Amino acid sequence: MKILTKLIACLALVAAVAAAHAAAPKPFSFPRSKPEAQGVSSAAVLALVEALDPIDAMNSFMLVRHGQVIAEGWWTPYRAQDNHELYSLSKSFTATAVGLAVAEGKLSIDDEVLKFFPEDAPAEPGANLKAMRVRDLLTMSAGHQDEAAIAADKMSPQAFLAHPVPHQPGTHFKYNTPATFMLSAIVQKQTGQTVLDYLRPRLFEPLGITQPVWNTNWQGVSLGGYGLSVRTEDLARFGQLYLQKGQWQGKPLLQPSWVELATSKQVGNGSNPKSDWNQGYGFQFWRCRNGAYRGDGAFGQYCIVLPEQDAVIVITSGLKDMQGVMNLTWEKLLPAFGSKQLPADAVSGKKLAQKLAGLSVKPAAGSDTSPLATKYFGRKFIFPTNGQKLEAITLTPNKSGKGVTMAIQSGGTTHQFSGGHREWQPGPGSFAGAGSLSAYIGAPAAATSAWAADDTLVVKQCFTETPFYITHQFRFDGDQMFYDAQRNVGFGATKQSQLVGRAE
Repeated sequence: MKILTKLIACLALVAAVAAAHAAAPKPFSFPRSKPEAQGVSSAAVLALVEALDPIDAMNSFMLVRHGQVIAEGWWTPYRAQDNHELYSLSKSFTATAVGLAVAEGKLSIDDEVLKFFPEDAPAEPGANLKAMRVRDLLTMSAGHQDEAAIAADKMSPQAFLAHPVPHQPGTHFKYNTPATFMLSAIVQKQTGQTVLDYLRPRLFEPLGITQPVWNTNWQGVSLGGYGLSVRTEDLARFGQLYLQKGQWQGKPLLQPSWVELATSKQVGNGSNPKSDWNQGYGFQFWRCRNGAYRGDGAFGQYCIVLPEQDAVIVITSGLKDMQGVMNLTWEKLLPAFGSKQLPADAVSGKKLAQKLAGLSVKPAAGSDTSPLATKYFGRKFIFPTNGQKLEAITLTPNKSGKGVTMAIQSGGTTHQFSGGHREWQPGPGSFAGAGSLSAYIGAPAAATSAWAADDTLVVKQCFTETPFYITHQFRFDGDQMFYDAQRNVGFGATKQSQLVGRAE
């Protein structure tokens, strides 16, 4: 009898689990459509992609119209399933957390900032600091003349509150990453959760954003102003949520009033009519020309929302000229949005599909081998003590015979990666030179290699969850290796000082 009872209980449990799975909503994915079916010319989309491609810094592109993806592409070795660092586009997500906390009664945008951190306040706070409110943090008008330190090991509420506030809050626009960090810290203080954990059930899970990563400061507070990584389509979903005034699959995730405040001009930030950085600022969203608004991040991370066109444009990249990409978008794409369905264009549609499927970051240029290769392969080149902490390099042919494997000794540890000839070979990130890229050792990467001349080998290494790639150049002369390296973009100098190694 007991066995039968247990069997019945087990069957009931299995049935309940099956029913729960059957009732659970399927993970969201945008429907796909041809551009013309949504009133957009394939030829115009192709013109934009062809204009972006030569920049050699593009990572991904996605265009959504009327809630359907009509074009998408990733420049190999970037992939649809991989996260991508957003840099300051993270700010728009932090503001969203504030909006949700306001809706739940956890705080008000008119709350004074000092109210949340009495233990971190200066002994005698000035009048401007006392007057600073959450609203001022949201609009980048906290009253600072200069930013406080933005490094993860430097930012804290105490450091922020100790920073001089020479302007009356609300009167002086100053782009201010620590101000966004303070929004993150306030949400955490009021909810007991990091912004990442707070947003998980309220935003990320409903949108189907399944693998968000958000770095924290030394106190365990999400960085807020940067540090978030999500996928390209995740960004498109976020933009679509705002386009739909906070509605998602028939349910309100955000209050429409918050969306209106966050995406409207709250403060002025310039007067140049040709600049998309001078059209006003909302709550951690930039106003754009042509009635649009966007979240954006360093080196070309864009989530552009066009309410008048019912469209969202997402671009991730590693470029220097962010305004140039905005200009191309308005020039090539904006005139292509029609008010009704267009006739099918099979020819342009096929060309667009082929172009999107064949996108690639340019591989290292040159020959697959050199008559001098055997002379230098397998030899260990030792470098004198240097600021880059590079100790030794050994080059060998990779398994395919057309490419190179680099074994790099740095800081007493040897890292190894391979570059294919005219193809990106995936592997863990290795030595990335001095500066911030050293953090990407072991991170997802891919590389290519080629002989630019008989005595010069070039290896191009791309860190595939970031905007960065680095070009290594090795020139050989006798028993010497002359090593140069340069990143595509960076917050400081991108070219490293030349190092000279000598064969053992």
